[in-house]
Amino acid sequence: MATALGERAGRPGRAGRRAGRVRRGARPGGRGRSVSVAGYLFILPTVAFFALFVAFPFLRSMYLSLTRWSGFGEPEFVGAENFTNLASDPVFWDALRTTFVFTLATTVLQTVLPLLLAVLLNRGWRLGTLFRTVIFIPAVVSFVVTGSLWQMVYDPNFGTLNELLDSLGLGSLATPWLADTTTVIPALILVSLWQAAGLYMLIFLAGLQGIDPALYEAAKIDGATARQRFRHVTVPMLRNVTAVVVLLNLVNGFKTFDVIYVMTGGGPNRASEVLGTYLYGLAFGSSAGAVPSFGYATAISMVVFVLCLVATVVQVRVNRKARDVHH
Repeated sequence: MATALGERAGRPGRAGRRAGRVRRGARPGGRGRSVSVAGYLFILPTVAFFALFVAFPFLRSMYLSLTRWSGFGEPEFVGAENFTNLASDPVFWDALRTTFVFTLATTVLQTVLPLLLAVLLNRGWRLGTLFRTVIFIPAVVSFVVTGSLWQMVYDPNFGTLNELLDSLGLGSLATPWLADTTTVIPALILVSLWQAAGLYMLIFLAGLQGIDPALYEAAKIDGATARQRFRHVTVPMLRNVTAVVVLLNLVNGFKTFDVIYVMTGGGPNRASEVLGTYLYGLAFGSSAGAVPSFGYATAISMVVFVLCLVATVVQVRVNRKARDVHH
């Protein structure tokens, strides 16, 4: 009896066992909470940066697009009035049309030409590295410098282009390229192509170097010509790379501003006015004595955002559907 009581006394009771389990379980739980807190602390700088420099400005812009504000005093909330006014603004529709033309042309040219250049360079030319460097150099030149440089090229009196045409006996083709409403957009498209071709060429070149050479060998054995190998091997294998290049071109085209503003400011007679230059003029009162219209300009920036968003969503869905069909 005494022995049994002693053994029972030496054993922990239910409460003691439960407390022991709680004490043993407290350590892993506490450690898990500390690890979780540490993880949140690691991502806190990124979240704070995003909230401060992306989320807040975007939400602020959405609010300003619903106001009438000259930059002084408090914004006056007007609801959808700015967007309603856009529907009857002929300058806005002209700028939108010019933006679409510029974006479509640059997207096609800055996708096809860099792809062809990348295919040629991928063949291993002896001077391929030098050629690649020369083409890529414009991509690292700032937009302002690019615009100023090409202004001198297009200058109607002392410009390099007109002088070259004169020296070739084609002086009749010389024209004030940036002052002519029929030539200003093609001239700007050429500048955009000159600057962007090198970057997109390198993107395509990286994609080409990731294609398995065995695919080309198999195509050669099957009797495929160089054109057939390009069409049935190169193009399908670069589908994802092409989607990225097209998307970048679309977004950059819709929000283009720098080069056009530096070279023409939207002229002549608004022939090169795009959404970016139009909203800039409205926001900062480009005309003498004009009152800035930050609310109306911000409404136009929301249109630019929607265009970029739609282009991104459509491109991702098309690429996903094509990939599913391919598989």
